[in-house]
Amino acid sequence: MRILFGLVFLSLLGACAPKATLATTNPVQVDTIQVDSVPVVAALPQADVLDQQSTSDDLNFTYLKAKSKVMWKTRTNTDNYIVDIRMKKDSIIWANISVSMISGAAVLFTKERVQFYHKINNEYTNLTYDSLSTSLGFKVSYDLIQNMIVGDQPYKKNNSRRVVRENENFLVKQLEGHVEVNNWVGPNRKLKKLSVSDLPSSNKLTLDYEDFATLNSAIFPFSSSITLDVKNKENQVNQTLISIKYSKVELLDTPLEFPFKVPAKLLKP
Repeated sequence: MRILFGLVFLSLLGACAPKATLATTNPVQVDTIQVDSVPVVAALPQADVLDQQSTSDDLNFTYLKAKSKVMWKTRTNTDNYIVDIRMKKDSIIWANISVSMISGAAVLFTKERVQFYHKINNEYTNLTYDSLSTSLGFKVSYDLIQNMIVGDQPYKKNNSRRVVRENENFLVKQLEGHVEVNNWVGPNRKLKKLSVSDLPSSNKLTLDYEDFATLNSAIFPFSSSITLDVKNKENQVNQTLISIKYSKVELLDTPLEFPFKVPAKLLKP
């Protein structure tokens, strides 16, 4: 069950497929100051320009529909899945997982809860995000999942934000409670790489976005690779590698259906 929960969550963290060459812009040169041996961008006089350059452009859409191939690899096993995704922005995310053309599981993310129906085993689970986070060993929220699907920075501006210039990229460093977040923003103003680390547990997720191309006049990452390092009860690190390639992605204004049906007997308290 935990593996399937993890698959659903992690399979949603990527984007889509065909490659394209994108024109890059010349990043604005900024001055830096040295603080504790870490180069930090000077707040003045170019703070406004810097803030604009180092913040990725959010994807503007109402509905999203996509189909992906996911390779899930652990130390002992490699599996392949087909994952279909439908989403209404800031509202609902639906996913269906198939193995060998057989639909095996479905998940429904809303702002408040996560519902999971394992069709093969005929099991249904209804969780809060706190419970799901405990199951995965990693902090999860609806906004985090949505932003990772579309390649937006998962956390917006906050008081802990620091920016470091790395060649043509900007590294945006953030601290969200006990979670350390690093965002690498490219010259196309899209998120290229993300690392999220839970400091107390040392659990870490690293996500690389690749194959940027245009989609409805927007720049979209059409594939991704994910590394998840999570400690088990014996304090040993289990590493999971996920490769995601999307064969089709659509950004739509027409409403989508989110077919999530669970047998009535499984809904009884």
